[in-house]
Amino acid sequence: MPRYAQLVMGPAGSGKSTYCSTLIQHAAAINRSVQVVNLDPAAEHFDYPVMADIRKLIMADDVMEDESVRFGPNGGLVFCMEYFANNFDWLEESLGHVEDDYILFDCPGQIELYTHLPVMRQVVEQFQQWKFRVCGIFLVDSQFMVETFKFISGIMAALSAMVSLEIPTVNIMTKMDLLSPKAKKEIEKYLDPDMYSMMEDNSVTVKSNKFKKLTKAICCLIDDYSMVRFLPFDRTDEEGINVVLQHIDFSIQYGEDLEFKEQKEPDEEPDNTYYDDFFQDNEED
Repeated sequence: MPRYAQLVMGPAGSGKSTYCSTLIQHAAAINRSVQVVNLDPAAEHFDYPVMADIRKLIMADDVMEDESVRFGPNGGLVFCMEYFANNFDWLEESLGHVEDDYILFDCPGQIELYTHLPVMRQVVEQFQQWKFRVCGIFLVDSQFMVETFKFISGIMAALSAMVSLEIPTVNIMTKMDLLSPKAKKEIEKYLDPDMYSMMEDNSVTVKSNKFKKLTKAICCLIDDYSMVRFLPFDRTDEEGINVVLQHIDFSIQYGEDLEFKEQKEPDEEPDNTYYDDFFQDNEED
């Protein structure tokens, strides 16, 4: 039987560890086995047990304190991840060979690891060799996505990871529970965006013709190919968490090999009815 993995990615402060913690609690509530592996050598603490911790192999602080290399925070992190890529046997021993594993890999937040460096691609390829079905989870903080140009920047970061890793990816807006009712209503249009309308709405503020052309080209790419969509993630909403998990499970075909999953219902694929209810409730508030 296959094994399953979520590669939890996103900029620093986007809520990766909180996402893992929330899913662990949700899994316990529905009697489901989910494990977490920490792949961030600069992590400080987390409020859940981990199956394996990269800091037992190498720590970013130790690398930065080494006077022979004199790396800064970013260079130290890149060195750690490249060292990890050359020592996959450590992780293989830590994971064991249990079939039907479902593991969340909490990854570092430096975006260069997912854009122009090959290390995370090597990690994904190694997971696939270990018979993991891997889904990328790219998180962005909803509090910084309520303006069009910030939203486009977030989309480009997510798109860079998707193109680099070439795995099914679910993009998530985190910290929805921290938004005001007004911000929640405003952010609705960013979950399933009409890029052409958004571009026209902001055409007045864009004065450079070259910048207008570049923005238009990016918006056309995103809209024409429907390459990036976001799901809302509110850690206080069990129904919403379950909807997100359904989308992820569907992308990696989780449970298809289990006996009780053989009889599939016609509506098994997650739909978007939850989101209509989500925003309708916020409007009533």
